[in-house]
Amino acid sequence: MTPIEGRGKLSFKVISSFALLALGACAVTNEPYVVGAVGPWKQGYGLQNLQGVQRAAEEINRAGGIDGHAFKVITRDDAGDGPQAAKIAQEFVGNESISAVIGHVNSSGMLAAAPIYDGELAAVATSATSPDLSGISSWVFRVISSDSLNGIALANFASRFGQRGPTSVSVAVLYENNTYGRGLADSFRRSFHGDILSLDPINADLPTAEPYIAFLKTRKPKIVFVAGRVASGLKILQEAKRQGFNPIFVGGDGWQGILEDTATSEGTYIGMSFTPEDPSPRARTFVAAFKKKFNTVPDAHAALAYDATYLIAQALKEKGPDRRAVRDYLRSLNRETAYAGLTGPAYFEDTGDPVGMRFRVLRVHNGLLTVGDAK
Repeated sequence: MTPIEGRGKLSFKVISSFALLALGACAVTNEPYVVGAVGPWKQGYGLQNLQGVQRAAEEINRAGGIDGHAFKVITRDDAGDGPQAAKIAQEFVGNESISAVIGHVNSSGMLAAAPIYDGELAAVATSATSPDLSGISSWVFRVISSDSLNGIALANFASRFGQRGPTSVSVAVLYENNTYGRGLADSFRRSFHGDILSLDPINADLPTAEPYIAFLKTRKPKIVFVAGRVASGLKILQEAKRQGFNPIFVGGDGWQGILEDTATSEGTYIGMSFTPEDPSPRARTFVAAFKKKFNTVPDAHAALAYDATYLIAQALKEKGPDRRAVRDYLRSLNRETAYAGLTGPAYFEDTGDPVGMRFRVLRVHNGLLTVGDAK
């Protein structure tokens, strides 16, 4: 059985898989290598992260573990809350058996935990995108690009809608008033080439989008950019349809889950690091195995967590369970030694950010993600 523990012991049946790393085919007979994994598991994007970790751990142990050591994951739920994330980070640092951490998942959790991991324990964030994380600690890494880059990519894409017309394109911006929303909206605002008609904060638990859509109808933007997550995004899109408001909607990676509402999400553009429609053989194998295991389609959150898990496993294979050796190995990666992940090659700037842009804009059509084209 694959050793993955939560607050109680939860075992997950091993299923067949493909190996991205040569982690050893010998019998698992030695003491396990232990890592922590932490995120808001009850949220849709958090659950995708957890399932990505579980899938990778099962594959690793199916292949014999890491040089005969089982790969054991201790999971904790931080609910995306800074104080809770800090408390769990203290727990992980105090557990001498833990060699590294997969997570945290979101920016607020990682920002709170980073000072605690500093000098103690390497942590590889999965989908934490705040620019404030860049360079926060030499022990903190992430496999997703910063909102500083993601916002630029989204703004450049949106700006192209006006290049064929006689006038510049106009945009209205809505952003969740949290670390993620503010950072992404600010980067978009600074990089957009056109007219920004409005820039308004919204609550993540937006009770109704009626007043926002009514206001935006009076401004008549060609594009509405929303820096938020699924719950608020669906309310905005549903209300827009109800009021007959039909601009081009563009969202960041927090919008990945809106695809579940096929009718509401149709025609929207979403920036992300991975699409389940990726035609590469490794992606097709990953998606098929994930769907078989969890009866759902993996999104970029799952792929990023899967990559972070394998990256840490690679470090453990090369350097063993010593915490500093694991951290030093992650910092030493370069183009030649990078882990070749589903979301791109994983190696890092001095800031802990991944090298290069790992982000593209896709269009929703019939519940699937296709390559976006600004027309």
